[in-house]
Amino acid sequence: MSANVETMFSVREKPWHGLGTIVMEAPTSAEALRLAGLDWMVVQEPVYTGYNEMVKGYKANVRSSDRKVLGVVSDRYKVVQNTDAFSFTDELLGKGVRYETAGSLQEGKKVWLLARLPREYIIAGERISPYLVFSNTHDGSGSVKVAVTPVRVVCNNTLNLALDTAKRSFSMIHTGNIRDKMQEAKDTLFMAEQYMDSLGIEFEQLRRQKMTDAQVKEYIGLLLPMEEDATPVQSKNIIRLRKDMEQRYYDAPDLQKVGNNAYRFINAVSDFATHSDPLRRTANYNENLFARTVDGNPLIDKAYQLVKAA
Repeated sequence: MSANVETMFSVREKPWHGLGTIVMEAPTSAEALRLAGLDWMVVQEPVYTGYNEMVKGYKANVRSSDRKVLGVVSDRYKVVQNTDAFSFTDELLGKGVRYETAGSLQEGKKVWLLARLPREYIIAGERISPYLVFSNTHDGSGSVKVAVTPVRVVCNNTLNLALDTAKRSFSMIHTGNIRDKMQEAKDTLFMAEQYMDSLGIEFEQLRRQKMTDAQVKEYIGLLLPMEEDATPVQSKNIIRLRKDMEQRYYDAPDLQKVGNNAYRFINAVSDFATHSDPLRRTANYNENLFARTVDGNPLIDKAYQLVKAA
């Protein structure tokens, strides 16, 4: 587990981002708050100097459960409580929504939840499950982010492509009218079905787009470039990574019947980006991997742009 993970739960098994502990079934929102260790509030309090002088224009975000200061923010900052996040998804997804993952990072400074949308899609003959990811910060370092992340069920590959035809994510800063912004996010994400429909159309086009072995090799080289002044060790590492990605295209059991096409290539890159061992595993590697479920994965998006430009 990432060294930065403070508390969380996960359903049945670790999800694709590698974080979490195991519970037997997806809980309700009230249970999820408790299991994830998120059943606390953020209280805003004045900030004072060492001489007991109030610092005007700033407040401290303090965790109610243990009085931990999560961050110092401007007095324009509006708190989005953990309960607000769960209420948001309850209302968005309807009664009976059950959560897959939720948790706290960096001692409560960052929190997230992940819910599996009730509808499963059959796209290009394969089962695709869309997830709703909600992330928030309590230290003033980032915005509230909400995104739809499709996952290919057979292999847990994320397929959150940046489409031109439909929006998959929404973000908002912690200032202004938060209630109106939350409503705007709901209105945007009610279009999740539109994104999934557009994704289905795109997948069909990618399946029809044949790829030669030469193209596969060329695109892998572009995704994993070799610097002109690379040291022998660096060259060896790039060659190993290229071979890994290539094997995921040709040898992955779940892709054997897909055909040699752009859809297969995108899945191979996703498999590599999601599941391959990095050259150097940092303490927050899994945290960064999970963050890409909201922000998108640059490597997958680059692969998608390569095949689209062909």
